[in-house]
Amino acid sequence: MLAPYRALFASGCLLFSAPLFGAEAEWPQFRGPAGQGHAPQALGLPTAWSEHENIVWKAPLPGKGWSSPVILGNQIWLTTAIETPLTDEERAKRLADNPFAKTLVLSGPLSLRALCVDRRSGQIVHNVELLVEQNPQPMHAMNSYASPTPVLEAGRLYCHFGAFGTACLDTDRGEVVWTNRELVINHENGPGSSPVLWQDLLIFHCDGSDIQFIVALDKATGRVAWKTPRSGKMNDNPQLKKSYGTPLILEVAGEPQLFSPASDWLYGYDPATGRELWKMPYETLGFSVVPRPVAGHGMLFLSTSFMQPQILGVKYDGEKTPKIAWRFAKQAPTMPSPLLVGEELYIVSERGVATCLNALTGEVHWTERLPGNYAASPLLADGKIHYCSRDGETTVIEPGKTFRRLAVNKLDGQILASPAAIKDAIYLRTDKALYRIEYLK
Repeated sequence: MLAPYRALFASGCLLFSAPLFGAEAEWPQFRGPAGQGHAPQALGLPTAWSEHENIVWKAPLPGKGWSSPVILGNQIWLTTAIETPLTDEERAKRLADNPFAKTLVLSGPLSLRALCVDRRSGQIVHNVELLVEQNPQPMHAMNSYASPTPVLEAGRLYCHFGAFGTACLDTDRGEVVWTNRELVINHENGPGSSPVLWQDLLIFHCDGSDIQFIVALDKATGRVAWKTPRSGKMNDNPQLKKSYGTPLILEVAGEPQLFSPASDWLYGYDPATGRELWKMPYETLGFSVVPRPVAGHGMLFLSTSFMQPQILGVKYDGEKTPKIAWRFAKQAPTMPSPLLVGEELYIVSERGVATCLNALTGEVHWTERLPGNYAASPLLADGKIHYCSRDGETTVIEPGKTFRRLAVNKLDGQILASPAAIKDAIYLRTDKALYRIEYLK
């Protein structure tokens, strides 16, 4: 089972940059240690579970948030937002100011918080208010005000809430170290881009309908270290300029490069300075980009997201600008990230159509309908692939060129947060609770 996983790291010229990972953290960021949706430390996981089977604990969570858990030692950290309902008068005023908001979620003042759950007991040991937003932007009904996944390293948690601000927390004392609220954009549908940590910099996308840029903060102070505007020409419609992507930092020919999917363009930057190295057009309409790319075999695999979604296999061979090697447009994902296992690329559409592709050519190995609808990104753990649906179901399959379903497991509530897995346990966040799932001894 684990052979394809090992093959991923041995193939191609794109190598993961070790400084990306949070020091000592077992699950430091969105999609795990390498940001690829692989759980290299997970072994002996249960294949089947339910509300009454293989649940060590279930921790009810206050507020609403789709951020994934990050883990170090006995601490599991997540973010959440406590919303204040609007009065009828306040709602009417907000709608008068922005008539398009009638199709979105409106909230009064927000309390944006970090939660720490004890890994052994499931008890909440810290509930820290990081930021307060008095007049939050409208949000899409499927989103949350705490959707970006934080980054964790020894002693520090870095939480990003898009236009509402970024904060650093001392994880030993549960105290705020710094906040930054100067990077304001118009999300249209709420925040979504998760940050990454590289050396002494916290880097994230700010792709609004009004302005678009990528920025790095000094992780010690929260001050802006560099800020680079997007240079590619985009559609004139502001709605088609916004995006919610998360970058990936890789080593190319011994040098770090930041691969950054934005609307209509894939960019390459020097992570130390923010200098643009190259940009590559999708050559198709691509906006509201959500999935995080994955890499291997000298290639990058990314989704162009909404309207005309395509999966692109992008070849990077050391030349200045990467080239698109193949495209796949049938039931391409708009929100879930792809998963690379060996030479197979696994994707799932929002409506639950899962596809396995040859990563080198884009050729289809199989296509199957999974139960439910999907926003969370798939996970490879203990040699098995886990697809978590918005309906609270997790379909577990065996990797390979032939589809083999192992189990479908149901929990109460919805799953929009991507799962984490450490040692013999899977950690799943629903809209109601965080679960520790493992064989009961």
